Amino acid sequence: MTMAADLTRIKAEIQKLRDEINHHNYLYYVLDQPEISDAEYDKLLRRLEALEREHPELITPDSPTQRVGAAPSEKFAVVRHRTMMMSLANAMNAEEMVEFDRRVKRFLKTEGEIEYVAEIKLDGLSVELVYEDGRLAVASTRGDGINGEDVTANIRTIRSVPLRLLKPKRLPIPKLLEVRGEAILPKQAFAKLNEERERKGEPLFANPRNAAAGSLRQLDPRVTATRPLDIFLYAPGVLEGVEFDSQWEFLQAIKEYGLRVNPESRVCRSVEQVLGYWNEMTERRHDLDYDADGVVAKVNSYAVQAQLGEVSRSPRWAIAYKFKAQQEETRIEKIEVQVGRIGSLTPVAKLKPVQLAGVTISSASLHNLDEIRRKDIREGDAVMLERAGDVIPYVVEVTKKGHPRAPEFQMPKRCPECGGTIVHEEGEVGYFCVNANCPARMRESVRHFASKNCMNIDGLGDKLVAQLVDSGLVRELDDLYKLKREQLAALERMGEKSAQNIVDNIDSSRKTTLDRAINALGIRHVGEHTARQLATRFGSLEELAHASEDELRAIRDIGPEVARSIREYFDEPRNMKAVERLARELQIERPHVRAARGPLSDKSVVVTGTLESMTREDAERKIIESGGRVSSSVSRKTDFVVVGAEPGSKLRKAKELGVKTLDEKDFLEMLSGGGR
Repeated sequence: MTMAADLTRIKAEIQKLRDEINHHNYLYYVLDQPEISDAEYDKLLRRLEALEREHPELITPDSPTQRVGAAPSEKFAVVRHRTMMMSLANAMNAEEMVEFDRRVKRFLKTEGEIEYVAEIKLDGLSVELVYEDGRLAVASTRGDGINGEDVTANIRTIRSVPLRLLKPKRLPIPKLLEVRGEAILPKQAFAKLNEERERKGEPLFANPRNAAAGSLRQLDPRVTATRPLDIFLYAPGVLEGVEFDSQWEFLQAIKEYGLRVNPESRVCRSVEQVLGYWNEMTERRHDLDYDADGVVAKVNSYAVQAQLGEVSRSPRWAIAYKFKAQQEETRIEKIEVQVGRIGSLTPVAKLKPVQLAGVTISSASLHNLDEIRRKDIREGDAVMLERAGDVIPYVVEVTKKGHPRAPEFQMPKRCPECGGTIVHEEGEVGYFCVNANCPARMRESVRHFASKNCMNIDGLGDKLVAQLVDSGLVRELDDLYKLKREQLAALERMGEKSAQNIVDNIDSSRKTTLDRAINALGIRHVGEHTARQLATRFGSLEELAHASEDELRAIRDIGPEVARSIREYFDEPRNMKAVERLARELQIERPHVRAARGPLSDKSVVVTGTLESMTREDAERKIIESGGRVSSSVSRKTDFVVVGAEPGSKLRKAKELGVKTLDEKDFLEMLSGGGR
């Protein structure tokens, strides 16, 4: 091959790599929908870097090696960073870490040991917080390193982010403090969030990083506020009115300002100590309640950092030493479909059992049909398995296709458990069984039905519910009201007295309110607040069951997706029969109609804490009767927050936003028309 032909081939490979990397940058940074693992992405980038080192004449300003990420989404206002938020070069093994240390020493012309600060490399969303005279002014994502997205309203919902800096004894409040860090979703919070999304029939997040990014980039801060995000801060931007000599001094100072710093950070006197830190964190990474994909080593002295400078938009004074990806190869023996409580269908890979990170894995969620199609996963394929967040197993890629190749997986046309109707809206990811009496859904349906915010049946715990469903005593929700003491007493670990108590508790739940009854049905996307709105508008289960989508959408806060979900529920004949049977067992109070005019006309009111003279339900009923609207969360649109004993975070939120608060006495006076 001639030199010209060889150069043409190299140019073509470089362009192909750039196109691939730009595509994955867009998926990762803009859409929050990565298609490949970090290890695969690093492999592409390192190949491009190697080719460009060999042929520097082929480097262009728009090469992925010359930039940090992709352009920000147009959905948010653009924030220009005062100084670039740089990316880090990577070390993939101990030899590369030692070579990094040698490069630093060569550049500084010293043989002495370099002092580093070693920090956990978090796998979240990079952000910058800007404090002006001690107050949080702007928060933004990294974006492409030069321009980011304005996510100030969403960052404000993170409880660990101070809206105003604390005043340390020995430090001044800086005129300007730019501090950079990582927004994350802790592993336990991630697991709970996915459980909640499954209950609501929403697609599950693949990993905590996706969940954190998706949460922080919500256009509605109220959605972000429901996600338990956290943050760690670790780097300065522009500082005015305060100076620091080292990275360690900076970390200790911002901690005094009330900013969250990772307690695992450590001063290391040499590269050998950094390697020891990496070994320690490799062993402990599973015990951390957040995703970590490596360790970052930074030269501690800011003066030395300034000497070293940067190259290719990465600092010479810092490097990320990645953890080894925990992956194992296995084979997909079968793909099954599981049905959740609200009827969501999830394809699951049944695997040849394999040990991964100390756990035997025999199944892994494939999330949805789109994911299966994208990775071209079929029964009989050999696949690479990884654990997202070191917790949830998922299929990274097909490593070897089965021979002969199995046909493409198809979602079932009818529910695999009950044969009921499967609903799949065009443009949506999820498939759902809408039959409320599907056996696969019944256990969780009964638990939900009996829960505190629904029918509030005391004593119906998980084990008893499982016995009732598995024994066939409860096949549909109204069967609960037909249970006899003798039937319950015959169950395992159930005495006569306990059986009678449960029968009495079930009987007591017959008298209920319409909003509780609606919530108890378990309609997809309908929770406590929406149920209350539906009850106020329609007045009975029968009226609600015959409401059109247009009528539903006319209700405040109910959009097309919720309206469609309600309509689909009642359009399923078996659901209608179940509701009719249930209605015959219950004594449902008609809702209190909101007054056309009253002392709280058109006011949005939140209740928090325990009131002495009435229950929270009584207080909310009085608000509605007085013309007001009951809200479950505090926002700038809230008019009043009624505060009882032991209030929760809603009181703090009200104070932060300057929302007026009422004690119980003020509230009662206002209801009587004599309040402020």
